[in-house]
Amino acid sequence: MKILIADSISGHAVDILNAQKSWDVVFLPKKAGAKVEEEIQDADALVVRSATKVTAELLEKATRLRVIGRAGVGVDNVDLEAATDKGVVVMNTPGGNAASVAEHTLALMLALARRIPQADGSMKQGKWDKKKLEGMELRGKTLGLIGLGQIGSSVARLAKAFEMQVTAYDPYVSSLRAAELGVQLAPLEGVLKSADFISLHTSATPETRHLINARTLALAQPGVRIVNCARGDLINEADLLAGIECGLVAGAALDVFETEPPKESKLVAHPNVIATPHIAGSTEEAQEIVGIRIAEQVRDFLLTGVARSAVNLPAVSPEEFKKLEPYIQLGEKLGAFLAQIAGERIREVKISYDGGLAELNTHLVRNAVLKGILTPALSRQINLINAGALAEQRGVEVSELRSARRATFSNSLGIALHTEGGPASGLGMVGHQGALRILGLNDIDIEAPLRGIILFIRNQDVPGVIGRVGTILGNNKINIATFALGRSTQTQQAIGLVNVDSRMPDAVLEEIRAIPAVSMAKVVAV
Repeated sequence: MKILIADSISGHAVDILNAQKSWDVVFLPKKAGAKVEEEIQDADALVVRSATKVTAELLEKATRLRVIGRAGVGVDNVDLEAATDKGVVVMNTPGGNAASVAEHTLALMLALARRIPQADGSMKQGKWDKKKLEGMELRGKTLGLIGLGQIGSSVARLAKAFEMQVTAYDPYVSSLRAAELGVQLAPLEGVLKSADFISLHTSATPETRHLINARTLALAQPGVRIVNCARGDLINEADLLAGIECGLVAGAALDVFETEPPKESKLVAHPNVIATPHIAGSTEEAQEIVGIRIAEQVRDFLLTGVARSAVNLPAVSPEEFKKLEPYIQLGEKLGAFLAQIAGERIREVKISYDGGLAELNTHLVRNAVLKGILTPALSRQINLINAGALAEQRGVEVSELRSARRATFSNSLGIALHTEGGPASGLGMVGHQGALRILGLNDIDIEAPLRGIILFIRNQDVPGVIGRVGTILGNNKINIATFALGRSTQTQQAIGLVNVDSRMPDAVLEEIRAIPAVSMAKVVAV
């Protein structure tokens, strides 16, 4: 197992990964002449901060990569679509640097209010400009927060200590949570109109890109001050500069920019702008925390499959994953079985969860089913991360049904495929000591182990078929492990599932197909 650490992280974090004696941990910052493009080719895991850009081109070079760990909150430097398409889970460390970013935000607000950079610069020039550098108090002023997540909440608590009034716009935060923080929720327009200071703490999405622009700035009260320690894309920098130059905006303090580092920026050079080089989360304490957290997350994922704080996969706790794991295996194997006996060109997949399984977070089970179904047809790597996306790309419609009481068998999983060649369906369950079992196929009750090499037979329900099949296998020295039968009195059809100990030559399969009553015979491996 090779772990590539492309950017500088805490020494304790490196020690956590090095503690796995069989792992090859490559710490790129201390490996002279090494390049991430070369080292990533055989890496199983990649750990980055913000310096390394994980592009689609870089991911194409990775042949074994399973996980990318971002020591920090934002994953702007990772091509999430390319990573998901390649089946690589991407994890971050939300909240690890919340305190550091919140403190930096307050530091910038104080610097804006008291004109500290200008005072320092004036003093260094030998001046004593007391009258020119009159500031303002934070006490009694209104802080408008855009985003009330972990960092926004931390800023609110600090601002309350300065006796500020705090309003916030966040459509995903409840009124109860805001009340606990002493924050008044308001629409975006209301926050902009009432705030003396506006501080951004939301993620960068297509909807929030250039959230601060000429139109929204026109809603703000004259003399507003703006702080951004979140994402550079949240602000249209040209519009902000125009607002400062016309006096609508009294000042801005920016730690993030649309292009980093900014080049020949009039905004950065403006005397009413305080700029810092994306250091809000860069404290010794924060880097220690996020480094250790991402190292632990990557380690646990590689050892157990549990993905914590994954941004392209639903988060599952270790306890929940333990419950789901056998059903993930069941979903993949049952899906693979049905795909091999069904017709070509799958149009629709229906998945039903029954009993206690219906009450769990079944997203991983769903993707396991799709992985099993798609793997026989595709040559590329398919896993729990990209199975859903690959199904969507191929126009496969997926629907899910849940019932805590409907099933005859508790905790069962049903799959129905609709293909151009006709339907195929199966019901399975996790039995004693995690044994995977088939309970039914194509609406015919039949119970058999779901493992290994299985001969699937469909035939007319007439005497002699079982004996003929057994004789053919015996004559060819193919040992039978189990032999299960199911019958439909309505259609006069029967099916058989024969677990065998070895591969079956094509000639033997053709001999079975030649039995007059047999309409289908396939060898399925799961």
